[in-house]
Amino acid sequence: MASSLTKDAARQGDPANGGKTFFGHPRGLATLFMTEMWERFSFYGMRALLVLYLISGGGDAKPGAQGGGLAMTMATASAIYAVYMAMVYLLAMPGGWFGDRVWGPRKTVAIAASIIMLGHLTLAVPGQAMFFVGLVLVALGSGLLKSNISTMVGHLYDGPADPRRDGGFTIFYMGINIGGFAAPLVIGTIGQQVNWHLGFAVAAVGMGLGLVQFLIGTRHLSPRSSMVPTPLAAAERASWLRKGLMWAAIAAVFYGVVGATGHFTLNWALIPITLLGLIIPITVLTRIKRDKDLSEHEQTKVSGYIWFFVAAAAFWMIFDQAGSTLNGFAEKNTADTVFGLSFPSTWFQSVNPLWVMALAPVFAWLWMALARRAKEPSTTVKFATAMLLIGASYFVFIVPMQMSGDGTKVSPMWLISVYMIQTMGELCLSPVGLSVTTKLAPQKYASQMLGVWFLAVTAGDCVVSMLSIAGADLSGVGVLAAEAGLAVLAGLAIWLNRRKIVGLMGDVR
Repeated sequence: MASSLTKDAARQGDPANGGKTFFGHPRGLATLFMTEMWERFSFYGMRALLVLYLISGGGDAKPGAQGGGLAMTMATASAIYAVYMAMVYLLAMPGGWFGDRVWGPRKTVAIAASIIMLGHLTLAVPGQAMFFVGLVLVALGSGLLKSNISTMVGHLYDGPADPRRDGGFTIFYMGINIGGFAAPLVIGTIGQQVNWHLGFAVAAVGMGLGLVQFLIGTRHLSPRSSMVPTPLAAAERASWLRKGLMWAAIAAVFYGVVGATGHFTLNWALIPITLLGLIIPITVLTRIKRDKDLSEHEQTKVSGYIWFFVAAAAFWMIFDQAGSTLNGFAEKNTADTVFGLSFPSTWFQSVNPLWVMALAPVFAWLWMALARRAKEPSTTVKFATAMLLIGASYFVFIVPMQMSGDGTKVSPMWLISVYMIQTMGELCLSPVGLSVTTKLAPQKYASQMLGVWFLAVTAGDCVVSMLSIAGADLSGVGVLAAEAGLAVLAGLAIWLNRRKIVGLMGDVR
């Protein structure tokens, strides 16, 4: 037994057992780092093209821009984009469930990567029907992969107390930003300047490289990643299958009737999904809050968590419009030359990951420096700051929006500045939100609360989708000011109620 454990430790790159390491971490981290990097490369590359492809050839496209897209309005494109982003994060919960109960994390990630690659290949085939099939496949695969690959990173370490654990996750998340930075520069350029579908195909190649690398490197992963923690019993499996087939049949019959009678429009798909994206987060939080198995102390913590959840939904409502509202502004209203050198508008989608890589070490140093002086801001203050920053970013965005009203192209520095402010807000909210989610989670829901955190993104994106479907001009000054004002009010509400929220959090700070 001891010999077997030693071999496992060495295979994972445990320095204590003489194994090779990845920057001092288990070798399996390199496998997961590269897999996540290539998955994010494919995801953010496709995201950079999505709205521009949808409006290409239509009235909302930039004059002289490449044709061959679906010629949709900006409102419709924004609604589709928001629904797609919402579904990626909504499907993270059932994705984690599949890893826990059906396939195990390792098999789930392999299947997920294959589905994502197939989705991008489907997007590479011209035609509206193939586009929507590809979009569904990418969203499904991303949801399956998201929770499980993070779980496998945790498996590489000897429990939460392992001193390398936080550093390992930091390295892992750098892979996200490296992939997110490179994708628009490569996929965006090819898709926007050569051919949309070739760009989607390059995204498929990226995911394919990630899948191959993952399959080759699985021998370095923890054996735990192949296990199914709580496998479904035969009766449960049959019950879930029966329910799934029943709902699929109901949906097929309903939409078959709608289509056969000639009443089907895109809103028949967008509106139900948008409503689900709003109803499910509310239902999940309500179910947890009303669970009689929770102690009074846990109930109180859930009440405190709801404050953060609502604020996060408002934050992501604005932040995720980087791929729609800000992307459209970059294409139509922003100068595409610097010092005489021209570049495609999709390159602006690389600015946020670049700011993250530049500012994250600064923020980490700042929090540590303040902590040494016992002056580090509390979670509530960090959240309030994030809300004020994301609101301020849109108040700043209104300025170039008005400057370009007569067709004038504004300086790229405006968007670069907007992204900088948003990234500062992201660094105040995203890592803190993940941390407070795990700290405030009731014991019964300890493994599910990360999925609940992702539902805040779903809710925020679905609000944007509903606004687009209702005909709101997301690039209009009135809507921008309303969204910015809502974020600022949310930040002020947290600030003014910080003592109350701290009281609800109990011993969590």
